[in-house]
Amino acid sequence: MSQTITPFNFYRTVSEELDPERLQRKFLSALLDLQNVERGSIWVRRGDGYQCVEAVGSQSESIKGIAISARRPSIVGWVIKHGSMTVAEPGKDDRHFKEVEDNIAVKSRLILCFPLFLKSGEVYGAVQLIDTSAGGNRLNLNQDYLELLQHLVDIGAMALSNSLVYSDQVRENEKLKQTLEALRSQEIALGRSPAFIKVMKLAEDYARTDFPVLITGESGTGKELIAREIHRLSRRQGNPFLVQNCSAIPDTLLESELFGYEKGAFTGAVKSKTGIFEAADGGTIFLDEIGDMPLALQARILRVVQYNEIKPLGENRPRSVNVRIISATNKDLNGAIAGGTFREDLFYRLNVLPIHIPPLRERREDIPLLLDHFLAREALRLGVPARRLSPGALEYVCGYPWQGNIRELENFVRHIIVVSTGETISREELALHFPSVAPSSVESSRPAQSVAPVSTGKGSPPASFSFEGYSWEELERAYILYLLEKNRWHITRAAREAGVNRSTFDSRMKRLSIRK
Repeated sequence: MSQTITPFNFYRTVSEELDPERLQRKFLSALLDLQNVERGSIWVRRGDGYQCVEAVGSQSESIKGIAISARRPSIVGWVIKHGSMTVAEPGKDDRHFKEVEDNIAVKSRLILCFPLFLKSGEVYGAVQLIDTSAGGNRLNLNQDYLELLQHLVDIGAMALSNSLVYSDQVRENEKLKQTLEALRSQEIALGRSPAFIKVMKLAEDYARTDFPVLITGESGTGKELIAREIHRLSRRQGNPFLVQNCSAIPDTLLESELFGYEKGAFTGAVKSKTGIFEAADGGTIFLDEIGDMPLALQARILRVVQYNEIKPLGENRPRSVNVRIISATNKDLNGAIAGGTFREDLFYRLNVLPIHIPPLRERREDIPLLLDHFLAREALRLGVPARRLSPGALEYVCGYPWQGNIRELENFVRHIIVVSTGETISREELALHFPSVAPSSVESSRPAQSVAPVSTGKGSPPASFSFEGYSWEELERAYILYLLEKNRWHITRAAREAGVNRSTFDSRMKRLSIRK
């Protein structure tokens, strides 16, 4: 580009480019060509300082991306603050932030810096054109020419500001997309019951050690989720977390999956295979359904726990591994030991840090919270409006025994969110999932303690509600939780609806150990 470039040609150069990064480079390169210098940079306000978003010239990669605090003197900071062009001679000008060039062999001799204006007149950044010639005499500092350059900079600054905004929006949209994807696939541990809080406290405490953990509980209670939480909170979190279900594959195949094998170890072993113990080196292995592991393999697992070493099939020498073992079972291992199907010495090695996860029917106050999470997550995955359960439907669901625990509850949500039509799922619609539910003839065996009855007015509760089997404390607890859920845990509004002041409501929450 020659120095006879017209404003129109310059504007066309920068306005025809849609990609933000290419636009920044074209804008800067055009200005450098006009001044016959080879180094330059673009800076914008970021937080409490200024960041270089583009740099051109020798060793520019060491400049792009760095930030200068607004509290430190700098040429770009002065230009952005005063909104005025300036010429500075590094080494003689106190405004020069020389640390920027510490790792650059060829230093700046003369710097010409222009402010970048928004349409509103606000300065959002600055562009530096840098002369690195030995005499520092390449820059054209003729006043008329500098005015022309400022005019061209102003033209390009508008397109550049739009591209920077667009670039920020693209980054924010990408973050939002990643967040939504995470939410769609997210499995998180949720609950507020004392039993659940105790489990999470143990998980947090156990995460600080490397001792084996044994998680017990019925099928579907979330044993793997707790194992993942222990790993996430531990110092091993940046290393692998690998899962092996000990009941899902045949005995012979399970051994090769755990320990791997060498080429030629058996017929069909055409190449070596790394077992998950070796693959998880430095991380955590979760052995699910450990109670179903065959006795022969239990002896090999015992050696891993005792000596931190494995021996793949067909290998003569053991290999050292550094793994933490978290195991889980829904079986009674003491009974298995008595029956001769589980090694007692392995049990004591694995059961150093025990955790028992209670079934969902023993932590009913967690059901509304889990329902809200599953309903929101599945609606997000399906791209449908968020759903909620009517008070009657919620009462039934909270009183249901949930033999399959959280897994059954999760599958229920997936089913009902597909077959229901409105945003509110009624008790009548539960018949689509629970055939035994009839709105006029079926009552739950016992309404959940976490959900209060829905009143038809200011007087007594509906005739279908029975006080049978409830204590005064259970009723009070149920009523408080109902009001909190209804008012999204806004204590002041819940207290107002209960007809008491906030301090009274809060003290009763504390007395009943109710917390979010």
